[in-house]
Amino acid sequence: MSAGAFTVRAPYGLEALAEADTIILPGVARPPRTLPPGVAEALRAAAANGTRIASICVGAFLLAATGLLEGLRATTHWVAAPDLARRHPEVTVDPNVLYVDNGQFLTSAGAAAALDMCLHMIRRDFGSAVAAHAARMSVMPLEREGGQAQFIVHDLPPAPAGTTLEPLLAWLEDHCDRDLTLAGIAAEAGMSARTLNRRFREQTGTTPLQWLHRARVRRAQYLLETTAYPVERIAVQTGFGSPTAFRERFRRVVGTSPQAYRRAFRAGEGVS
Repeated sequence: MSAGAFTVRAPYGLEALAEADTIILPGVARPPRTLPPGVAEALRAAAANGTRIASICVGAFLLAATGLLEGLRATTHWVAAPDLARRHPEVTVDPNVLYVDNGQFLTSAGAAAALDMCLHMIRRDFGSAVAAHAARMSVMPLEREGGQAQFIVHDLPPAPAGTTLEPLLAWLEDHCDRDLTLAGIAAEAGMSARTLNRRFREQTGTTPLQWLHRARVRRAQYLLETTAYPVERIAVQTGFGSPTAFRERFRRVVGTSPQAYRRAFRAGEGVS
């Protein structure tokens, strides 16, 4: 496979797909209308054995060409989404999300969204703590603004290393159980609320209180996954105060209730 300045040569043939637990279909410069001989058959055989298959960017064209996405929702790079919908009307193409998880089959938008999808798969396989560590080691943001929140991993909000806000972000993580206000956060930072808002926007892309809400939700996710604490106790330990406020914010960010989230995670732990 030529990548311009260099060439990538795979050391394995299609027969290796039969041994894979997860198969990743990468993006290609020009997605073919028909797959090379043997590719569709190998992918369908792997799928029949329960192998997880995920596509990156326009790799969704390859996955759709196998017929495995028929009747399912999928995404790809927004530039290519109309073409994917035209070529494969049997697939519901959603260009507005970072990735779509159908269980066995996953599709992601552009290359950056593929990182979100991969973190999601790590989290499904190993839990949120491992996913959060992988994200930190990759030096990538862990939260996206907008209506796509339910499709991404809700790990700790980004704390860019080397920024002037780094000590304050660490302090907020450590004290998110407190009843914090914008004025109190600004006082801790030693600046005015207006300056704090401006610097937060510049360095994290969000506001102090929005960042704090996400940190609280992330801590709540961790407690739901690792403890049997009742919702009332978690609401207090994460700074939401009342269980009602906690449930409302959690559902708004994660897309489900705390109880349902705990059940889903505990069910996933039992899958080998």
